Amino acid sequence: MKKIIYCFAAGFLSYYANAQVGIGTSKPKSMLDVNGKPTLRKELRVGGTSTDAGNAGLNGQVLVSQGEGSAPVWKSLNVSFMEEGQYKLINSYLSSDQIGIKDLSNGVAGDNVNKNSVGDDITDTSKGKWVKITGLANSFEIKNGKNRLTYQFQTGVEMKAPRAATPQNVRFVCGVFRNGKLVAVRPDRIATNNNTEKSGLMDYIFTLSYTELNVPVGVQNLEIACRKISTSNSLSQFTIGRDVEDSNGASNAFTLESTMKIDVIEYVTYKSN
Repeated sequence: MKKIIYCFAAGFLSYYANAQVGIGTSKPKSMLDVNGKPTLRKELRVGGTSTDAGNAGLNGQVLVSQGEGSAPVWKSLNVSFMEEGQYKLINSYLSSDQIGIKDLSNGVAGDNVNKNSVGDDITDTSKGKWVKITGLANSFEIKNGKNRLTYQFQTGVEMKAPRAATPQNVRFVCGVFRNGKLVAVRPDRIATNNNTEKSGLMDYIFTLSYTELNVPVGVQNLEIACRKISTSNSLSQFTIGRDVEDSNGASNAFTLESTMKIDVIEYVTYKSN
């Protein structure tokens, strides 16, 4: 009689040792099936055996699946995680243009507008006669009102004096317009000085960098535009983002092309459950 009881108890324990256990479900689909929100008060260990508790991983590592039948493993990633309370790069937009601006060249006088203010409308000719670099236009969406937008604009500027041995100059300005309104601007000047070796040609690299804070949520349309303020000789050839002549032997549209980089940086915040 005792042998029968012992055999029944051993079989009963063996059944439960190999049974599927369900928490929150009466029909478990695996050895442990949890239907609910688990809470871990200490580390999560994987790859354990009957004699080894398994690996808890290192700080910052993520758990990566190895496929069916294999235990997952901890791995390090070469990317930073977004932590609450920090500013993180969300998107970058890069555009380039080799058409540039030729409408401000020889025979075109400057608009003689010497001052601009943030918020000036690109279509208001009393604020200057702006000409767009159409290939640099970009559109994107801001989703977090706490942000930073960084603009990095670079272009080549070229002029050619009517007489190579006579010094000439052009004053100009380029700006960043968001939704048609000026948000960043920088004036500059290019000049030649007895440049007979290059037949009166002068090349120059123009850059504009600016960071705008807390741009409103919504779609933003970015444009780059430039204008001529004044010139010592209206017959001087003058271009932005391209060469003054298609084959002058000194430069080309590629070496003088315009580029625009926009970095969208937003504040990281998480909602609690």
